[in-house]
Amino acid sequence: MEKNFEKVLQGYQLFREKYAHGDQSVMQYLSHYGQKPKIMVVACCDSRVDPGLILQCDPGDLFVVRNVANIVPPYEKDEAHHGTSAALEFGIRFLKVNHLILLGHSQCGGIQALLNHDDANNNDFINNWVSLIKTVDIASQDVDDCAKSALNLSYQNCLTFPWIKEKVQEEQLIIHSWFFDIKSGQIFTYSHKKNTYLPLDPEHFDITF
Repeated sequence: MEKNFEKVLQGYQLFREKYAHGDQSVMQYLSHYGQKPKIMVVACCDSRVDPGLILQCDPGDLFVVRNVANIVPPYEKDEAHHGTSAALEFGIRFLKVNHLILLGHSQCGGIQALLNHDDANNNDFINNWVSLIKTVDIASQDVDDCAKSALNLSYQNCLTFPWIKEKVQEEQLIIHSWFFDIKSGQIFTYSHKKNTYLPLDPEHFDITF
């Protein structure tokens, strides 16, 4: 058996030992009381960017949706299939999370696909999906700068959802734009006051509404 898959099976055993053994286990508790996360994360599918691992959270702490390039599409109420929008609705309207983290990252393959115009015909779905952020001025941007601009657009798209905008206005929801640098393992958070991304300082981070 290949080593990567053996690691997965060993990881499952460790998970069972840590979270599922005994009557007072975390999973027993979550099964009985249900999930009540206060934080939702929109993250990328990239295997290097796991929100639960980066933030060292336990089961039940985060409500997570992952897609290519961590894009939040604009609000569109039609007959098409809207997976990310459905997850947003469930997290915000039904689970009533208080924080929505948009988690972008460096070296994003989805963003690179947007920049590589020559590969437009080499996939069935990716280019159509990332075209949602084509309104970003990407002519003079590298992949990481473009990813940050895309995060800002996703933030704006969040506010096109009426029930997101309402909760933000009523100070029941805070939207955070975070950028994870893979090489350094560091998160940068967008400052609306300074119009730039600054290193996330957990000790001095203001989470008040």
